Amino acid sequence: MADEEIQNGGTPAAPEGTVETPAPATAPAAGPGPRRGPGGPRPGGPGGREGRKFFRRKKVCKFCVEKIDSIDYKDVRLLQQFVGESGKIVPRRVTGVCSPHQRRLTNAIKQARNIAFLPFAVR
Repeated sequence: MADEEIQNGGTPAAPEGTVETPAPATAPAAGPGPRRGPGGPRPGGPGGREGRKFFRRKKVCKFCVEKIDSIDYKDVRLLQQFVGESGKIVPRRVTGVCSPHQRRLTNAIKQARNIAFLPFAVR
């Protein structure tokens, strides 16, 4: 028996009458974490068996909720909520404002900038 193991490369030989099946191929480990690939669920993402559930709050238009039809360019406190730290207008995909109100908001912010209610850029 020991001679057969040496001849087979150190693996024990299968007893007679049994069919030896090759071991299932395993993917080489890319790193210390679990395997991530296309089509497979991520450990913490949606559809994963374990980990936290991903929850995204649905964005709603502030102006539609509060039923504000006209956006006043003199209302600086309101307009500042939609201007970033660098002075740029925050896109609607971030704020959740609907497109008609985003257009009105953009015009109001530009009008407020022209009469120096809002800065064009912050240092």
